[in-house]
Amino acid sequence: MYCKNCGVKLVDGVKFCPECGTKVEDSIVVNVSTSNQIVESITKKCNKWVSFVLCLFFGFLGAHKFYEGHIGKGILYLFTAGLLGIGWFFDTISILLKPHYYYTVRG
Repeated sequence: MYCKNCGVKLVDGVKFCPECGTKVEDSIVVNVSTSNQIVESITKKCNKWVSFVLCLFFGFLGAHKFYEGHIGKGILYLFTAGLLGIGWFFDTISILLKPHYYYTVRG
């Protein structure tokens, strides 16, 4: 089992993630036969502070979305000035609430 917030491998019987404190019931169960290479190819590990700085200064251009691997959303932010500033504002706040390292699904 892996934590859905930070991606740390969880030990059996643990009720909370030792890294970020997420409940085990909210975590992702990964099939043992799934290799780490497959999991790493569909997710991207992002640094909260890099994403925050990109969002704060270049969020209206979608820089933080490109950094997270969300190319389509980045293009949308680029052409709509961060969803008219509303998306940029909410993303800035939501990034501050994320753990230091977080995972996003590429796409």
